[in-house]
Amino acid sequence: MSHDRILADVENPKPTTGKIKIKNVSSNFEREPLTPYRFKGSAISDSWQVASLLESDSGIRKIGLGTQGVLWSDSSVFAAHSESAGNALMYAMTEHALQRLKGQTFHNPLQLLDWLLPDVLEYGKKITGNPDLRKTFALNALVSVDNAAWLLYAAENGITNFDEMIPPTYRSGLSYRHQKVASIPSFSVGTSAQTIKQAADQGYFILKLKTGSAGTQQEMIEKDIAFLEAVHKAIGHYETPFTKNGKIPYYFDANGRYEKKETLLRFLDHARKIGAFDQIAVIEEPFEERNETYVGDLGVRVAADESAHTVDDVAHRIELGYSAIAVKAIAKTLSMTMKITQLAFEKKIPCFCADLTVNPILVDWNKNVAARLPPFPGMTVGLQETNGYQYFKNWDKLTGYHPRAGAVWTRSVNGVYLTPHSFFDGSGGIFLPSPHYETLFG
Repeated sequence: MSHDRILADVENPKPTTGKIKIKNVSSNFEREPLTPYRFKGSAISDSWQVASLLESDSGIRKIGLGTQGVLWSDSSVFAAHSESAGNALMYAMTEHALQRLKGQTFHNPLQLLDWLLPDVLEYGKKITGNPDLRKTFALNALVSVDNAAWLLYAAENGITNFDEMIPPTYRSGLSYRHQKVASIPSFSVGTSAQTIKQAADQGYFILKLKTGSAGTQQEMIEKDIAFLEAVHKAIGHYETPFTKNGKIPYYFDANGRYEKKETLLRFLDHARKIGAFDQIAVIEEPFEERNETYVGDLGVRVAADESAHTVDDVAHRIELGYSAIAVKAIAKTLSMTMKITQLAFEKKIPCFCADLTVNPILVDWNKNVAARLPPFPGMTVGLQETNGYQYFKNWDKLTGYHPRAGAVWTRSVNGVYLTPHSFFDGSGGIFLPSPHYETLFG
């Protein structure tokens, strides 16, 4: 069976165009230094910005961007290699995907992802020597390829708007129009309550707080409880107009560090004791994904992130009581995100956009999703984590690469991004070329 036939057989929305043939491919990357970002018991200090180029036989060239998150997507790969080697392995998977695409034809990018993901995952298992390599690692490697495919698909079809680019099957899950989207900063394990208070004083009203401190489980829970108490004492009394109860909501992310439900219950019991429990908007990924503990009886909304690799994984997490999904178009591909947000919409499970410490252009790829998600319970604006400005040492330089740098929606004011008609009409600038990234390919 030919590859063309394999792609055509994938069950996906009816294409709006004939086949698009990929004539040429290329890739490149730039390393960007980070202020160490600590989570999962480790830290990252170097971020690879990957650019993938796809050229069709009609002569249209499009560049898709991706930011690599090795520690986030598979901490075992991060632990087994130097930071640079882990990044090199993920980049090799991106290049493998591009080489597989050369000479292939497709109707829409969802077909490409369905075809590429199993192949790239198997290749990744081989080169990492890890038979249990997580699907998210492969999805992360495919983000720049998927973005390039969407841009090429749009150009071939004369599409210049994000809404029109979404296949009809997936539009109802991305049909809202928020006029504002919260900018959620992220604070790594060990951040002082004073630093968090400073962010709240600047208008940030929902804060992503990394728990799962380093050490044994006993050491971890003691540190986490102390952190919770310090944070609640510092900002628990703050008020905000963007929540229905007027209080600051807490968004905790343990990145799978809790081994037992009893340990998490200790954290929640302490939250009740100090009066913080009702302000917990969500707890993200308390358990490692192979831990199939039921979480629907904890009394708080528990979100899936790393464990929600694919739409099938999301369906399983919902069965386990997870009642929110952190979606990452910039970490698990826009194609997979469309499928996940549609399933969540049908199951009435709220979603919000989480970050991967991505560059400013990818922030707006994510914002296109965040601004269109149905409202999160208790909130009056869209939700999007954006922490790149906190951790990229050269953030100001990176903002200059954005084709709409300086546009009103590219910077948050008092903790929110404005997303007026101009944002939706221009799709956040994602269809415009970035001169800087164009120069990577001559």
